[in-house]
Formats: sequence, structure tokens, C-alpha cells
Amino acid sequence: MIDLTFDVIALLFLASFVAGTIDSIAGGGGLITIPALLAAGVPPTLTLGTNKLQSCGGSFASSFYFVRKKAVNLKEIRFLILMTFIGATLGTIFVQLINVDDLKIILPFLVLIIGIYFLLSPQLGDEDSKQRISYLLFGCTAAVSIGFYDGMFGPATGSFLTLAFTVLLGFNLTKSVAHARVLNFTSNIAALIFFALGGAIIWKIGFIMMIAQFLGGNVGARLVVTKGKKIIKPIIVTMSLIMTFKMLMDQGYF
Repeated sequence: MIDLTFDVIALLFLASFVAGTIDSIAGGGGLITIPALLAAGVPPTLTLGTNKLQSCGGSFASSFYFVRKKAVNLKEIRFLILMTFIGATLGTIFVQLINVDDLKIILPFLVLIIGIYFLLSPQLGDEDSKQRISYLLFGCTAAVSIGFYDGMFGPATGSFLTLAFTVLLGFNLTKSVAHARVLNFTSNIAALIFFALGGAIIWKIGFIMMIAQFLGGNVGARLVVTKGKKIIKPIIVTMSLIMTFKMLMDQGYF
């Protein structure tokens, strides 16, 4: 039984608020909340499920804000939402059948490529650009595959989605982040359902952190809308580098 003292609650609340803010801009909030949950004494078997529950608060808050501000038209992307949900569901089932160690080896370098790409592309996402593929093809490729990845593993999902919207559909950076959050919320819900069915969630802790995530998600979404590229690109690059270093460190490279 975890002792939810005031100090523990304050730690988890603060970690979730900061993670929710960062997640709404660039992704990578799990780098903050997962260590916080482990430090609070949550068993590793319950940490991922509890983390997925609390992260739904931030992704919902930012998604709702973007929709309310008309940065996202849900009718236009309903097929993408459906394909993301299907992909995440399949990924959550598939991860129970395989060993993801090979993915852990490759992933840091993929995340690093994203950070370098944004860093070396100063004009990327300034304005809407040419749409390279249709929404139908995007749903059947990027949406379903990134949703699958999020259900199976998860780190940097927001960055992958942001890059896909920018490069493949030609969205500006603010619009890409807004749409990425909606699809990220979709994949979070799909994964959460399976964690809940498996009993891998500590609901009391998850709901406490969800409130903080909700608040942080609102703050992050507002920054995306008001600051745009000025804040998005530096945070994406920074979080990509941090995630790369953390994953390589976990694999014993440092």
C-alpha cells in the first residue's frame, strides 16, 4: 500500500502539471511522470497504466482547447481519429505478444533524427505548405502506424505525429501540434482501456495526477496558440535530445 502523504501528492501533482504543459507542446511528458511515479513507490507493473490514465487529462485538455479555438476541425479528421484508435488498440494487443527490446535500441536514433530535422529546418512549419498525400492515405499510413507505436511503446508519439502532419499534410507547426494532440488523446484512450481491463492502474493516484495534467495541458495549449513556432520548435528539439539521452542511458551507453 502506497502512503499518499502530502509530500508525495505534491510531488506527483507538480510533476504532472509540468509534464502536461510540455506534452501539449512537444511531447515527452512521460520522462517526468514515470520517474515521479516510481519515486513515489508505485510498482513498475502499475506505473505505465497509471501514467496512461493521468496523461489522458493533459491530452484531453489541450485537445479540447484546440478544438474550441478552431485550430482543429474534428469532422475533417474523423477518419484519422478512427485509424489512430485502431492502430493503438492493435499495438496494445501486439506488445503483449512480443519482445520490444529491438525497438528500444532503434528508437533513440529515430527521436534524435526528429530533433536534428527540426533544428536544421529553420523555415519548417512557418506557414502551411503543399499537401503531399491525401487524408485517406495519411490515415492508412501515418495515423494507424503511429497509433500502433503509441499503443505498443509510446515515447515521442507527439513528436512523430507533429512531424507527420507538417511534412505529409503541409500543416504549419501550430496546426500540426494541435492535430497531433487530438490523435495522441485518441491513442491514449485506446491504451487506457486495455490497462484498465488488466487492472494495471492505481486509480486514486491516477486521478490526482490527471487533474494536474488537465491544468498543465491547458497552459501548454495556450502557449502553442499564442507563441506558435517561437516556443514549439525549441521545445521539440530540446525534448528530442533529452529523450534520446535518457533512452541511451537506460540502455547502458552512458
